[in-house]
Amino acid sequence: MKGKRIAAVLLSAAMLVSMAACSGGTANTSSAAANSQAAPSSADNTAKKLTIWAWDDTFNVKAANEAKEIYAKSNPDVTVNVVSMAQNDIVAKMNTAFESGNMDGMPNIVLIEDYRIQNYLKSYPGVLSDLSDITKTDKFMDYKLKIMTENNKVYGVPFDSGVACVFYRSDLIKQAGYKDSDMQSLTWDKFIEIGKAVKAKTGKAMINVDPNDLGIIRMMIQSAGKWYVDADGKADIANNAALKEALAIYKKMQTEGITVTSSGWDAGVAAVNDSKAATAVMGCWYASSIKKAADQSGKWAVAPFPKMSNVSGSVNSSNCGGASWYVIDKVPGKDTAKDFLSKTFASNTDLLDSLCKDISLVSTYKDTASGKNVNTPDAFFNNQPIYKDWNDWTKNIPAVNYGTSTYDIESKMTEAVQSIVKGSSIDDTLKNTQTEVEGILSAAG
Repeated sequence: MKGKRIAAVLLSAAMLVSMAACSGGTANTSSAAANSQAAPSSADNTAKKLTIWAWDDTFNVKAANEAKEIYAKSNPDVTVNVVSMAQNDIVAKMNTAFESGNMDGMPNIVLIEDYRIQNYLKSYPGVLSDLSDITKTDKFMDYKLKIMTENNKVYGVPFDSGVACVFYRSDLIKQAGYKDSDMQSLTWDKFIEIGKAVKAKTGKAMINVDPNDLGIIRMMIQSAGKWYVDADGKADIANNAALKEALAIYKKMQTEGITVTSSGWDAGVAAVNDSKAATAVMGCWYASSIKKAADQSGKWAVAPFPKMSNVSGSVNSSNCGGASWYVIDKVPGKDTAKDFLSKTFASNTDLLDSLCKDISLVSTYKDTASGKNVNTPDAFFNNQPIYKDWNDWTKNIPAVNYGTSTYDIESKMTEAVQSIVKGSSIDDTLKNTQTEVEGILSAAG
């Protein structure tokens, strides 16, 4: 079992690069190992020093440091050390520690990507602290709470929304004969229609695609409340109507000639900044990449995510990426760590509103909707109140079960998608992929 999980971890790390911008089941051996280390005594539950691990210096790490400054005002006797580390390094260290049960050197608080958390909760029960007493379920978006809830206990403090949207060049859309109002309440059929006009009138592609990044597929299926697994964590590939329609749309965009292909994150950003594509369908966090082209200020706008008109229940809201804060239970100082989160990310609206301005945070804490910065228009996006819009759209994101093996499943799904684009039958390809995904889930659990 341990060997199988290590293999899965290596595969997940390989998949991380294509999805970083925007992560198996319970095993008796893992549970025993994870719980073999004696729990700290009650005296060890408070600490004068806390350590936090996070990735991305301009976003998550900066947020943690601002929270640190706020906490210090009321708790000057506690030293908080924020450590910046690549996400794949954090994942590797967590896997090693949780598997062995040896928490030496581990932090009190760690940021974990939403796509990964179910794996840790199911494979290593008891390793992460129950935060139900500080994470008030009426204060956070439901779709975020669902992924961190196990046996009616909440194990994290929700952080950023990855609410999906269409960033679009308003000038190019208008050159193609359409108005900003045409970009509202979009369906994918309408998106393709507009894309064909953009291509014909401006010579620009409508959207950039990366063959190795299935983010757009994930966003499409979540808009219909579906994922690669069902509510029970079982493979849901072959008979997944939302997935079939998403693949049909993805293929149609390419056969209709409205896409430009770029491999890798930097190439994709360059395609958008260099005006090779009229839109970017991404999570809200992509705004900072759009703004790299400072000369395009005022030319961009943001519209809700397109829905799939042929799939019942699909809505104009979805999600891409996101992470949340967790406390490692067997690291001494868990009560102090919980107190830190309770006074910062779990309740402090001033902090969260400041982070909207400082790092473009779209919070999943409901009370931030009334914040000053959330409601301030953004000059780059033609004075559109983008944060208010994103906050409103976040409320409608369908909650899904991300399961334990999103990245491992996508290693197979990437092969399937490219086979379909090249002409293979969607039904036959997904039938074969269903079997492969069942194997992945069986090996993980």
